[in-house]
Amino acid sequence: MASTSAASTFLQFHSLSSSQLFITKLPNNNNNNNQISLSFSSSSKQTSNYNKRVYAKAVSTDSQKPLTQDKQNTPSSSSSKLVLVLGASGGQLVTASLLQRNIKSRLILRDLEKAKALFGEQDEERLQVFKGDTRKEGDLDPSIFEGVTHVICCTGTTAFPSRRWDDENTPERVDWVGVKNLISVLPSSVKRVVLVSSIGVTKCNELPWNIMNLFGVLKYKKMGEEFLQNSGFPYTIIRPGRLTDGPYTSYDLNTLLKATAGQRRAVLIGQGDKLVGEASRIVVAEACIQALDLEITENQIYEVSSVEGEGPGNDTQKWRELFEAARSS
Repeated sequence: MASTSAASTFLQFHSLSSSQLFITKLPNNNNNNNQISLSFSSSSKQTSNYNKRVYAKAVSTDSQKPLTQDKQNTPSSSSSKLVLVLGASGGQLVTASLLQRNIKSRLILRDLEKAKALFGEQDEERLQVFKGDTRKEGDLDPSIFEGVTHVICCTGTTAFPSRRWDDENTPERVDWVGVKNLISVLPSSVKRVVLVSSIGVTKCNELPWNIMNLFGVLKYKKMGEEFLQNSGFPYTIIRPGRLTDGPYTSYDLNTLLKATAGQRRAVLIGQGDKLVGEASRIVVAEACIQALDLEITENQIYEVSSVEGEGPGNDTQKWRELFEAARSS
């Protein structure tokens, strides 16, 4: 009975993404900030190319106030930096935070009609949205990667058979083949690749992880990790616990981020696949962004979970201390 209960606790370790995310702008009569509403849907057939950019707003995981552009407390916002983001709901959270920091971003989605619905009118100086499918080697046009300096990959699917497995969206195709295809076409100019994986990938033969891995999700995530480690690119692998705070429907982004921060703002970071627990998608997105530039995170693997208490928010020094503590423990 205990094992069954434990297994059910870890059924959502698969990825930062959950389902397709749609965002449309809403008027805001109280201030000059843009607001956007969110809804989720399953994948649909890809359509014609659409290449635009977007403004977005995010809030701190700690104080629940809008993220500032303080260069001393946030990752660098050099105009030469271009971050490629992959993934559905998780990718949107990452992209919003990057844009708030004034970091140029490029987002790859499978369905660009959805991207049009997602972002509406877009600023062509801040975000590029490209059509691409990492599961299909020939679908990743080299032009997508021109000028990219950093990569955050949040792709994933469900651990067990579901409607999300339609169109070959299985763990093998997403977590192994997709990651391999992506890494294989990246230009040598990429300075860091951050990959979102899962805790438990080294424990596939132990309870409750062997139940989680019945259809290979942990095995294929580990294969993706190893391919990145052997690629020669500087990397950081983030292994979150069971993902919380989502999916959501009919939330504007600011409300979403405030709601998910809640009381679980404190962050636990470990190494050696020993950490267990839950991880807020907001915390995981922030961990990915912070890892882009911190030298201490280069070629390292970290497990991440979130618990009740005050957290690091978007303070780079606090995140550096957390990553350093994990390495010294």
